Amino acid sequence: GLGFNIVGGTDQQYIANDNSIYVSWIKKDGAAYLDGRLQEGDKILAINGKDLKDLRHKDAVELFRNAGYYVSLKIQRRLQPQNGPVAHRGDGESGGLPLAAILVPGLALAATAVWILLRYRQRM
Repeated sequence: GLGFNIVGGTDQQYIANDNSIYVSWIKKDGAAYLDGRLQEGDKILAINGKDLKDLRHKDAVELFRNAGYYVSLKIQRRLQPQNGPVAHRGDGESGGLPLAAILVPGLALAATAVWILLRYRQRM
């Protein structure tokens, strides 16, 4: 397998009022663990281009089981809580880099690494 478990779905919401699929556990020495980019708590938006929105848990599990040798994941990183008070800027600007400027390259790298790892394992 891919080396991780998922939770969530329309019938087994992991977070109240959220039908999304999340990574609940990463197997030590599994493909996802060895790659190092997927983290517990990450939201999986799509697998091999198939949107996971509004799926039952068992249907999402089936997509992962039938993903094949070349797997592409689109994820949304879980935001880490910050210690201390939350700053607020009154000018309406958030400052810093847009989240997409960080996530998009990271997701592309993660998908490429999983593809390479799975292809390498196939040849073994």
